[in-house]
Amino acid sequence: MKLLVINGPNLNMLGIREPGIYGSETYASLVQMISEYCEQKGIEVEFFQSNHEGSIVDRIQEAYGVFDGIVINPAAYTHTSVAILDALKAVSIPAVEVHISAVNEREDFRQISYAGKACVKTYMGLGFNGYIEAIKFLEDYLQKKQ
Repeated sequence: MKLLVINGPNLNMLGIREPGIYGSETYASLVQMISEYCEQKGIEVEFFQSNHEGSIVDRIQEAYGVFDGIVINPAAYTHTSVAILDALKAVSIPAVEVHISAVNEREDFRQISYAGKACVKTYMGLGFNGYIEAIKFLEDYLQKKQ
């Protein structure tokens, strides 16, 4: 199994950005945690983080025919990007949406997830563990599809 983990804007600032919401762990520690889990499970994983919507769209399109699944935290683009939604729909790669915080308990404008409309599952409010849960879900989901 080969997975692509995509993180959107400002997630590169984890550990600095609003630690009361996102915690004090860094983006590097998130990547390390996911890498270690995937190594133990024999899963190939690649990471991509960008603050630019078009770059995220490009990376999703480049994933076509290469990756078995996508774990995506579109961050602020969750609530605004039809382009990311359309890219996920275009490639038809099973995707799981992840949010570190409990987005459903936050501001009104965060209650809509465009990207989530193209995802098979969403995890939110589990901190970094949401990524691991997403990977576990994709493992099971992809095995059932075979």
